[in-house]
Amino acid sequence: MRSSIERRGLLRGAGGGLLAATLPWDLAQAQGAGLLRVGMTASAVPMSNGVPDQGGEGHRFMGITLYDQLVTWDLSKTDQPAGLRPCLATAWRIDPANTRRWIFTLREGVRFHDGKVMTAEDVAFSFDRAFLTGAPHFDPRASAQARIRLPTLAAWRAEGPHTFILETTRPDSLIPYGITYIGITHRGAWEAAGRSWDSFLEKAIGSGPWKLESFAVRERAVLARNPDYWDAARIPKLDKVLLLPLPEANTRVAALRSGQVDFIEAPPPDACPALRQAGFQVVTNQYPHNWTYHFSMVEGSPWRDVRVRRAANLAIDRDGMAQMLGGLMKPGLGLVVEGHPWYGAPRFRPRYAPDEARKLLAEAGFSPRNPLRTKVAISPSGSGQMQPLPMNEAVQQNLKEIGIDIAFEVIEWNALLGIWRDGAKAPSNRGVTALNVSYGAADPYSGFVRFLKTDLAPPVANNWGYFSDPAYDAIIDRLNETFDPAAQDALVAELHGKVVEDALFLFIAHDLNPRAMSRKVRGFVQAQSWFQDLTPISLG
Repeated sequence: MRSSIERRGLLRGAGGGLLAATLPWDLAQAQGAGLLRVGMTASAVPMSNGVPDQGGEGHRFMGITLYDQLVTWDLSKTDQPAGLRPCLATAWRIDPANTRRWIFTLREGVRFHDGKVMTAEDVAFSFDRAFLTGAPHFDPRASAQARIRLPTLAAWRAEGPHTFILETTRPDSLIPYGITYIGITHRGAWEAAGRSWDSFLEKAIGSGPWKLESFAVRERAVLARNPDYWDAARIPKLDKVLLLPLPEANTRVAALRSGQVDFIEAPPPDACPALRQAGFQVVTNQYPHNWTYHFSMVEGSPWRDVRVRRAANLAIDRDGMAQMLGGLMKPGLGLVVEGHPWYGAPRFRPRYAPDEARKLLAEAGFSPRNPLRTKVAISPSGSGQMQPLPMNEAVQQNLKEIGIDIAFEVIEWNALLGIWRDGAKAPSNRGVTALNVSYGAADPYSGFVRFLKTDLAPPVANNWGYFSDPAYDAIIDRLNETFDPAAQDALVAELHGKVVEDALFLFIAHDLNPRAMSRKVRGFVQAQSWFQDLTPISLG
């Protein structure tokens, strides 16, 4: 049986021009050899408070640009997955006398954008901002983003000027990954902004390779080169970066074609051949990015039945979708690609087998004549989600053919993330039983643990569907207490094998992360990461 995806042209890239008036401001005034103009998929500029919203795209453009973190990602290579590297911390270790205590040795001589020298007190202040509810300098918006990354955090403090101590509620070997999301600022910068995090958004101070020049949340942000950055090898080659929210894919392509931007995220696949033919660069790379449905496991959800979950995973024509996307995806057969060291050995294999899917669904009491009807929350754009509307239309059609009739609740990306944080039991879900959320899976916590552990249900972390299984909890507990990398990998593979075996998600796609850019753009290194480094880029 031929897939309906193959019979339909669901993606159409823009080929025509775009009036400057359709963009947030007059880009004709923003041209120059040292200015890179970026069209983001987000509908608003991510927050500049050091713990930005807008998902991975927010951290990519407003997190690791303006700010440094204690630990960050090595984004300098294209041929291997990005790993952790020292940043504001030169070293970190577990206290041998207490496996719940982490000790970070801080880099000396680092200066913030306003000239202040960083100390451990500034790190403590930055953690207070995100985690110390009731503090005068607590920022609820930063907390909403940060708390899900470090759910075991119990206490933190400065110990002298160059040592920062972090303590957890239980042993947690994954802490170094979580702190990559916490940008470091200082109390004086907050005070200079009138002790207001709202005002701080326009006067943000970090220690990163870029400084904030201007910020208008619905229009643009301008980042300027930090010539005094502490890492001389990463002082930006550009003078400035202009960030523009352009959530509609065809608008981004038309802006690139007309010379109004130089660099766009997620061009539509059908536009890529024409862009290449016109002399534009289209860059792709494999990276840890999932495009899945997260299932609710609360009472009354149809996804509590493993037969329904497996049927859905056997209904999706992933190869047809890859063809629809011009080859810019890999079929999603799990939360990591098949063959990855973490994939494991599940007996169930997601694939396109609609007859098997209909048989399983019939065992659960449903068929095309007596369909299972439910609602899924999706977003039309944002955070490098590939092409969510046509992809979801294809999924909807595939599921309908086996007897699952889904309706969509279409929600702006940042609002969808809010629902994801609220949990499936919250009224904000408005009756949905699944969410289509894309996210990075670069580390065990981000890719697996936060969705599976019983005690990581909202508001603690991202177990949106309230999944709970003692067998999963036991594996995760062992992982948290294991500090040897090879032993960690084996446990993650065991965990992921169970995830696929139980079809806990609707596995659909892994993105190849396309970006399109002017032929003038030089030096961009597309890392195998959700995040990317803008500092090597120049314009020729």
